[in-house]
Amino acid sequence: MAFLSVLLASFSSYAVTSLVLLHYPQLLHKPKTSRKIKHISHRGGAGENYENTLTAFAHAVKLGTDMLELDCHITKDKQVVVAHDPSLLRIAGIDALIKDLNYHQLPLIKTSLNIDFEPGKYFTGEEDETHRKIPLLKHVFESFPDVVVNIDVKQGGDELIEEIEKLITAHNREKSTIWGSFKEESSLKCYYQNPEVGRYFSLTGVLKLYLYFFTGLLPFISLKETHLEIPLYTSKETSHLSRRQQLILRLAKFLIIRPALFRHLNKRGIPTYAWVLNTESEFQLALDAGVNGIMTDYPSKLRNFFLNQCG
Repeated sequence: MAFLSVLLASFSSYAVTSLVLLHYPQLLHKPKTSRKIKHISHRGGAGENYENTLTAFAHAVKLGTDMLELDCHITKDKQVVVAHDPSLLRIAGIDALIKDLNYHQLPLIKTSLNIDFEPGKYFTGEEDETHRKIPLLKHVFESFPDVVVNIDVKQGGDELIEEIEKLITAHNREKSTIWGSFKEESSLKCYYQNPEVGRYFSLTGVLKLYLYFFTGLLPFISLKETHLEIPLYTSKETSHLSRRQQLILRLAKFLIIRPALFRHLNKRGIPTYAWVLNTESEFQLALDAGVNGIMTDYPSKLRNFFLNQCG
């Protein structure tokens, strides 16, 4: 009986301390510093221009986007290019891998390109080749020196990470670049390559984060990551699924959308960004959940949404 009383007292003390630190994390952790980011253009705005191109990035920057999200691969001649897929089949109609070609051999993007987060929709723009060229990361850094760039490190391993880091330091972008990978191993390699560059949570990192949160351990844990980027699912995206699948996703939505977690992280200087949202109802869902920034394929639509919010 005495043991049970001690156990209950210990648990109560732990729970109270955890709750206090959840609301006041600055008592234990020095807040990280990061820019205020609300408007994020996914692949530069894949619904309004050819994805991951200088034209798309320029359009988004003109609209006032706070961050350009993009993806990187490395070519045979060690050039870091901005492209989502390792293969050129989807974006260029060529059955070849980026890593097997030199940069000057890369083809132009197809005139009609599917939008990943808008099933059945395509972007079709001008045939002018200047709008369909796969760019180098250094061209992005040079063209938009004052805009935060969020890099998803794709296939390429150590070599790709090393080359990206060289470009970041050469352009003095340690404080205006976020990078990482959904793969834990690659994510950690990014950190050890240059811990001064902001890094988002890997998939494993996200799972650990939520485990810490639900068990009350999070307030006691030191976090090396600087940004949380999470998917938000809506009924529009799941309406075609079976009841069982919808139930699983509703459960996932319940577990993922935790405003208390987002508030805690925000107080620790770790912002939360939701992806990839393309409708006003999705934008509103994200804001109601308390995220800091929204990632979209339609930068014009998101800008107008924020303008209406201010109005």
